Amino acid sequence: MAPHQLFLQFMAKMDAINERILQELSRDGRQPNLELADRVGLSPSACLRRVQELERSGVIKGYRAVLDPVALGVGFVAYVTVGLNSHTKAAQEAFERAVARAPQVRECHNVTGTIEYLLRVEVADLAAYKHWHTEVLGVLPQVQAITTFVVMGSPKDDRA
Repeated sequence: MAPHQLFLQFMAKMDAINERILQELSRDGRQPNLELADRVGLSPSACLRRVQELERSGVIKGYRAVLDPVALGVGFVAYVTVGLNSHTKAAQEAFERAVARAPQVRECHNVTGTIEYLLRVEVADLAAYKHWHTEVLGVLPQVQAITTFVVMGSPKDDRA
């Protein structure tokens, strides 16, 4: 079956119960099936079947640990916009390869608008960010413009 047919077949099965399962698992992916079933109003076996189908269909791509950045020594978080000096596929691929090698970059998004990329950068402190900005990002030949937005606080952060 073609991927788009699988998607259409699955979308027909997406209902309020599956949405509730996804909401609960997003909140706590380690909760026991018995607890999850109780929270969504299903028998444990019906709940497990639905979760397995969500996994098989690719809606649930995996489970992750939520890490405490402070405990890991991350005291500085910034979103960085990057504009490239060339809009070619080769320039984008080279930039993306360089970013993939930078452990400080926790997220990289190719976006529309006046810039090409939005990065989430996590480092120990301002000095570590300055080093990364100057010695890693700033030396990439594809980079034309860099704008940094320092995170002052995160009143809502649902990333896992």
